[in-house]
Amino acid sequence: MGPYQSAVVRIGFAGTWLFFLLREFPHRHELYGPDGPWSFALAERLIASNGAFSVLMWSDSTVWFEILYAVAVLASVGLLLGWRTRATSVLFMVGVLSLQNRSVFMGDGGDNVIHLMAVYLVLTRCAQVWSLDARRARLRGTASAGAAGPALWAVLGAVLAYGAVTGRFSTGWLLAFAAVWVVCGLWWLVDRHDPEGEGRATLDVLANLLHNAGMLVIMAEVCLIYATAGWYKVQGSRWQDGTALYYPLGLDYFTPWPGLSALLAGSGTLVMLLSYGTVAVQVAFPFTVFNRRIKNALLAVMMLEHAGIAVLLGLPFFSLAMIAADAVFLPTGFLVWLGARVAWRRAVTVPVPGPGAAAGLKGAGAGAGAGVGASAVVE
Repeated sequence: MGPYQSAVVRIGFAGTWLFFLLREFPHRHELYGPDGPWSFALAERLIASNGAFSVLMWSDSTVWFEILYAVAVLASVGLLLGWRTRATSVLFMVGVLSLQNRSVFMGDGGDNVIHLMAVYLVLTRCAQVWSLDARRARLRGTASAGAAGPALWAVLGAVLAYGAVTGRFSTGWLLAFAAVWVVCGLWWLVDRHDPEGEGRATLDVLANLLHNAGMLVIMAEVCLIYATAGWYKVQGSRWQDGTALYYPLGLDYFTPWPGLSALLAGSGTLVMLLSYGTVAVQVAFPFTVFNRRIKNALLAVMMLEHAGIAVLLGLPFFSLAMIAADAVFLPTGFLVWLGARVAWRRAVTVPVPGPGAAAGLKGAGAGAGAGVGASAVVE
């Protein structure tokens, strides 16, 4: 269920984390590396007490940090494109957890959402549409075709074996990674040697169950985020009197556009309406998810609200993370229409010289439409 929604969530979170890593690339050593105020020794003490996961704790060398940062960037690109998604989703999770747990005080709230969703995405089949894996499955009959997948899993297996032998992993994480590696290896063997058999069908059913459970957890997490945010706001006196939004608009840290912030803060009525509206939407949303029309209306309002936060308060990555999380509730019909529009625009903008251009263009458009239609039928 929800192949389009899971694909949007995958693209959204991979893109958000990728943009963050690239934007902060000049400052990476201060944020998560050896030059940060949160030293390696402090991180080591904290992780020893809370049991958090971070492969950056394997070594305090700058070379090891640079390797992991590069892997995090490449994993984000791979997940964004949907290339060998099962492996890249695991690498994406490792990169997110390792960097964020290395320096827990870096971030603006959006990092918490990315932290959680990176774990949940490993459970989902988020590359059934809009991915290089889906394209490979369509062209070659199976998404596991080619030698890149086995080579990638072999490298990951070697790293896992090294971590197990040297005691780098805790028992829980070792069992989790070993289970993923074994199950994915079993999937590859069955998919290669008995693609039409009962074993392949059984694995497919189990994968669908796990995917549906992961999507349910993602939806529940989004509802929990808004419910807790809304009900905590209700208890605040500044939110009760409708002046809460006024104060951050006067802080230098949250005013990338001072003129625009001053213009908004100068209208008491607008500040009151936005403050009350924020609380109302956040409290109401979890109760409207079963009413399609109201849910879609509130979803549009929340996405616009986060876009406003990105512009007014200068928190683009927080807003992108929340919009990506909200996307799990986007209606399938809208996403199918959006995918068809994108495919059509790509088809009509590709220059095809020669007398066969029209025929080739028509075939490309038909192929795109067939893919969307087939996916819609499967759903």
